Amino acid sequence: QVQLVESGGGLVQAGGSLRLSCAASGRAFSSYDMGWFRQAPGKEREFVARISSTTSYTDSVKGRFTISRDNAKNTVYLQMNSLKPEDTAVYYCAARGRFEVTFGYWGQGTQVTVSS
Repeated sequence: QVQLVESGGGLVQAGGSLRLSCAASGRAFSSYDMGWFRQAPGKEREFVARISSTTSYTDSVKGRFTISRDNAKNTVYLQMNSLKPEDTAVYYCAARGRFEVTFGYWGQGTQVTVSS
């Protein structure tokens, strides 16, 4: 079992930066793949970034967002630079076991609002 708590969301102007954090409790954090997803108003939740032994990103955030993790702190981060109004969404942290297909553990979400 993994419990996830996101923080770091807020209101920022276009072109600004935010860093989201996701603190995990439970055992063997380093063995989990971690991901960030987001859901904008009226839209379905979408994948943003993932980190295991490698990282991957959705095309719309490549070059602007960076996912990282600190296993000693049981924390995963999402550094978001050059933010755009279309990045406005609730951002969710998620975890899955290394051999699982789907992300089965989710945080409560943190709101990111980018003003133009």
